[in-house]
Amino acid sequence: MSVVHMPLGWTGPSGSTSARSTVRAMEVGQHVIAVVLTAIGVSRAVGDGVALPVAVASGVAILGWHTAGAVLSSRTRSRRLLVGWLVGFAAIWTAAVAVSAEFVWLAFLLWLLAGHLLPLRWGLAFSVLVLVVVVVAPILDRGTTSYADVFGPVIGGIFAFGISRGYLQLLRDAAERERLVTSLRSAQQEMAELQDELVLAQRHSGAVAERTRISRDIHDTIAQALSSIRLLTHAGGSRTTDEDASRTFAQVEALAGDSLADVRRIVAALAPAELEDAALASALRRMLDRTHDEAGLLTELHVDDTLPLLRTEVEVALLRTAQSALSNVRLHAGATRVVVTLTDDQDSVRMDISDDGAGFDVAAWEQDAGTGSSSYGLRFMRARLRELGGGLDVESTLGEGTAVSAHLPIHIEGPR
Repeated sequence: MSVVHMPLGWTGPSGSTSARSTVRAMEVGQHVIAVVLTAIGVSRAVGDGVALPVAVASGVAILGWHTAGAVLSSRTRSRRLLVGWLVGFAAIWTAAVAVSAEFVWLAFLLWLLAGHLLPLRWGLAFSVLVLVVVVVAPILDRGTTSYADVFGPVIGGIFAFGISRGYLQLLRDAAERERLVTSLRSAQQEMAELQDELVLAQRHSGAVAERTRISRDIHDTIAQALSSIRLLTHAGGSRTTDEDASRTFAQVEALAGDSLADVRRIVAALAPAELEDAALASALRRMLDRTHDEAGLLTELHVDDTLPLLRTEVEVALLRTAQSALSNVRLHAGATRVVVTLTDDQDSVRMDISDDGAGFDVAAWEQDAGTGSSSYGLRFMRARLRELGGGLDVESTLGEGTAVSAHLPIHIEGPR
């Protein structure tokens, strides 16, 4: 089991207010324990006949080294330095125990630090060595021992080491909760951005549809009527012999021709918007631009000129798929370039998203999909497209990038 490295001051990875308060309380508690146990050791050592200067010097050495460790932990996270400090602390404590067995009380602090700074295996070995010193010290000092001198330290050591390891697990849980909260906030932000894109897409789609309707109405009514007026006046002018009537027919024909030309210019100005600036294409362009600005990825967008105006359900589904796929590229692929292609595939539309990232094992992902342990993003993309009668194909090779291909029928009858 690997150790989650923390500095001596019990600092942890959590960023929440409650976690920071707990960490601060543990820091204060650790220093209080060091001072209290050292004071007990010094006072009992003096009472046991040790000269006051010697006992005090032992206590000062212990507290001085402990304080040095606190300063060291605030300036470095080097595991090797902190483990070296812990070994030095154990050596100073052993020397103090040699002066007086009463300093064995500080073993409790060593067990706490061992569980906190060392991997489980090495922490247990270190704790056993401390326990040996605690059990042997009274024998060397008084020439005898008791069950209390053995079982008391054993129980205290297990308790202290367990508290320390349990606190590490609490820190891990706090870090995981913080990570989940951050992920949730990020997902909410992405959802808000997606909703903005959908609003723009739907607004633009409505504008395109309205411009198309108006251009068709003008073409089918006013333009056709002016064309008919022009033909009728031309025919009337060619049959009459009255010069005034002929001149009037010619004027009406010219006016109808000029008006027809103006109407055709208006229709031409309205109609191209349907193909030149489709809602889905413009939304994808904005999404790719944002990906380039935020992640530094090179982006390309290719759209078939023959791609028809798509229904809102199709545009929304493809836009959501693109948003999820681009998020995967940014977070997991390690890519430098991503290309999005919209293709008119007769009765369906196909959107391909390819990158030059790390890739992954598609076979393993397909196998895990049945157990529910695979990537939720890809699974949700596939499920959403299948509900609309489409599908999702994934191709990837380790080290050679990934290609995701989504396809939907252009005309959707309804959810399956």
